[in-house]
Amino acid sequence: MNWTGREIVLGVTGGIAAYKSAELVSRLRHLGARVSVIMTRNATEFVAPLTFQTLSSNQVAVDTFQAPEYWNVEHVALAKKAELFVIAPATANILAKMAHGIADDMLSTTVLATKAPVLVAPAMNTGMWTAEATRENVRVLRERGVRFVGPGNGLLACGDSGDGRMSEPEEIVAAMEEILKPRVSMEGLKVLVTAGATRERLDPVRFLTNDSSGKMGFALAEAARDRGAEVTVVKAFTTAAVPHGIRLVEVESTQDLLEAMKIEAPLQDVIIQAAAPADYRPVDVLGTKIKKQDGQELVLRLTETPDVARAVGLMKREGQTLVGFAAETDHLLEHAKGKLRKKHLDLIVANDVTKPGAGFGVDTNIAALITEEGIDERPLQSKRALAEDILDKVMGIRK
Repeated sequence: MNWTGREIVLGVTGGIAAYKSAELVSRLRHLGARVSVIMTRNATEFVAPLTFQTLSSNQVAVDTFQAPEYWNVEHVALAKKAELFVIAPATANILAKMAHGIADDMLSTTVLATKAPVLVAPAMNTGMWTAEATRENVRVLRERGVRFVGPGNGLLACGDSGDGRMSEPEEIVAAMEEILKPRVSMEGLKVLVTAGATRERLDPVRFLTNDSSGKMGFALAEAARDRGAEVTVVKAFTTAAVPHGIRLVEVESTQDLLEAMKIEAPLQDVIIQAAAPADYRPVDVLGTKIKKQDGQELVLRLTETPDVARAVGLMKREGQTLVGFAAETDHLLEHAKGKLRKKHLDLIVANDVTKPGAGFGVDTNIAALITEEGIDERPLQSKRALAEDILDKVMGIRK
């Protein structure tokens, strides 16, 4: 990746690992990046601001009220300047502030104001890293799209051994490159994404459905749109906000979804089926509301709905790339590999919906990207980050 001129803002907090951040600045400068450093007061007890000023060739910001070199509101200027905002080391304290929107110094104020991607490299005692409060703060930040690198495992400054070591500068640079690297363009491609949960009517006021919110499908649609693709979303019921800049086709039932796909699928280059169709529908749909029967059991007769993904697979034409999803609660890889072949998919995204942070209704996911060639495990990350990984894999398949 060409780092020349890339604007990096580095936050340094109060931990012994702050000395590694000096090497990180040096590496970035040698690569050609521009680096602006913000230090907390505690960080200056470990490394002098002059060190970072010399390495970065920029003034170091510490005090919210210090006079800036040029007139501006400095925390806002740095927040806008950043292409990537990195905090290394990131203490438990700064993670807590970020999770709860506390802005009481230059660093916490600036990171709250930035719209740039944020990458943090935690560094702390193992007990602090594994504490319930820290784990909850990390979960909240991941759901908001904050990326993490590390911490690593090893001997800590306190003498303990375990998780909590800040990642090495080369690992942090690699994580930064993964965020900043140019994404493969999808300009000229037609992409269809399905999203949300289908509903199977019991009567005029009741239906069978599932917990899908549409967040994963919409993240994929946004990512494809931002890469220049012409995007169509076939949307069942969703609770997430519908992206702008896409063509929308709305459906309700699984049969509706199938009929829409029969029309739309042949026109597409890439089809990503992230919707969660109901597997069963009532045999009989009543025209009036079902009433209670004085304590008697209500027996529903259900029949399978159409297998939309398999139907699309059977319609697959040369040059199309098909992606499916497998939301499972057991035997994840076994079930997913079976669906990959049965539904004639090029890629299947498998996730265990019983894992915290994965599955329906949350902003994060944990997934395995499975092709006939192998399995690429993706850790807990935002659904937008996973969407980018999926599209990278799609473009790799199309090559």
